Amino acid sequence: TLMTYGFNPSISRWSPFHGAVYAVVEAVAKIVAMGGDYRKARLSLQEFFEKLGKDPVRWGKPFSALLGAYYAQMKLGIPAIGGKDSMSGTFKDLDVPPTLVAFAVSVGDVDNVISTEFKRAGSQVVLAKLKKDEFQLPDFDQLHKTYTKIHELIKGKTVLAAHSVRQGGISEAISRMCFGNMIGVELETGNIAGLFTPDYGSIILEISADTNINELFKELDYKVLGTTLAEPVIKCGGTVLNLNDLAEKWMQPLEKVFPTKVEVKDANIETFVFDQASAESSAKAGSSYKIAIPKVLIPVFPGTNCDYDIQKAFENAGGSAEMVIIRNLSPDSLNESLAYLADKIKSSQIIAFAGDGDEPEGPGKFAAAVFRNPYIRDAVMDLLQNRDGLILGISSGFHALLKLGLLPYGEFRTSDANSPALTRNSIGRHVSCMVQTRIVSKKSPWFSNVNLGDIHTIAVSHGEGRFVASDAMIRELAANGQIATQYVDMEGKATYDIKYNPNGSLYAIEGITSPDGRILGKMGHSERKGTCVCINVPGNKDQKIFEAGVQYFR
Repeated sequence: TLMTYGFNPSISRWSPFHGAVYAVVEAVAKIVAMGGDYRKARLSLQEFFEKLGKDPVRWGKPFSALLGAYYAQMKLGIPAIGGKDSMSGTFKDLDVPPTLVAFAVSVGDVDNVISTEFKRAGSQVVLAKLKKDEFQLPDFDQLHKTYTKIHELIKGKTVLAAHSVRQGGISEAISRMCFGNMIGVELETGNIAGLFTPDYGSIILEISADTNINELFKELDYKVLGTTLAEPVIKCGGTVLNLNDLAEKWMQPLEKVFPTKVEVKDANIETFVFDQASAESSAKAGSSYKIAIPKVLIPVFPGTNCDYDIQKAFENAGGSAEMVIIRNLSPDSLNESLAYLADKIKSSQIIAFAGDGDEPEGPGKFAAAVFRNPYIRDAVMDLLQNRDGLILGISSGFHALLKLGLLPYGEFRTSDANSPALTRNSIGRHVSCMVQTRIVSKKSPWFSNVNLGDIHTIAVSHGEGRFVASDAMIRELAANGQIATQYVDMEGKATYDIKYNPNGSLYAIEGITSPDGRILGKMGHSERKGTCVCINVPGNKDQKIFEAGVQYFR
């Protein structure tokens, strides 16, 4: 699914008609740059204007904007299928600018979707330009030719990266394309002022060095802007700009509002390694109870997320996964849910706690409350002590296992001041990004399919994911091989650098296990994997923990 938007308040103030036209064009251009077919896109329009009263000039603004949007739709041959309007954008003597935001949505083949960042050094950087007429409106005949050609080139794997030109002009688009992989560029343009001019509808393309650009774009209006560089700089007209400095300046204005840095007191921490031979002697090779298709129970609480993803991951691994929804609208429905859950645990081999809600209001506290029920607790301990069962908790599920004492102790315990916990991220807000985690212990059967020292690129998304414990507890966990994974930097070393340890976990701990390794809790969403998931992000994204859980019983 491809979703984009377009709007420039400066253009809309000058001309609501032009503002609406270019809102639609901007949204459509982004679809094209992502690899979508703009001809299959559909629009939704959001209008927001000042109070109209009886002033004909005020009434003319939304009328003009809607005419502009209609004009663009007719020229493009794509309709708006929904929208919303508000004519209350006035507070005392303050009025909103004439606002028509265009949203575009389309679907496409995931194999043809590309991202904006430059992919390699030595590529040609080409501007596919959109012509304007004497009224500063797009030449839609030329637009059709250009966008159709770009779509064909992306499908043919000729285009490595693409970025639509927006309010900041070529300079903004080029900078963003450089920032992704810190790949530089040398620009050959002589018109410096033209680099900063908004040029909605034009698209910048990265094309491999061995491609004949003149032949490729012979019928289009294009310009070769320059060449990508391995060196992280932008070179233009004798000026050399460092990408790291530019990225710092680019992020600086919102740093106080949306912080990206925290003070680190002790930057040097240990990268743990639990002895491989010891791990193999401690971990169970497999369950004594062999089952062809192990049953996986996924309890679903208020706020639970990612349950479908975990169910799919286990089923793809060969297990049979069932979600049990805890209904709490009335005491009777809750009691029925608890009885059903206890019965299901008795016939399951694996319990998997999903979750992505922010604690303490997320599903972790509900899970902990439910599993303290005596019947549920007894069923869980029977699973662990008598049937070689496994338990997995991810994100909020990790919270639940810690609250219950199942981690790190392997049994139900009441938490005290010495118990490990997950607290608010050190940055003070929710984080959502990809991280690198290193396998530092193979004691757990959940990691039977990976090697000690393997590094995986995993998604995290949470507000309370900072692992904390006393130094004595952490040393005990490390000595027992219960620290399973750590956040690491590009050199594979544990770190407090927020770029790699986004929640500020002590000793960069991402996941821990019970003493025997059969209970695993981790913050990273190992279930968020797939052939085409985050394909522009390098790294191995499959820890094969779901396959390991199923294989344990075979």
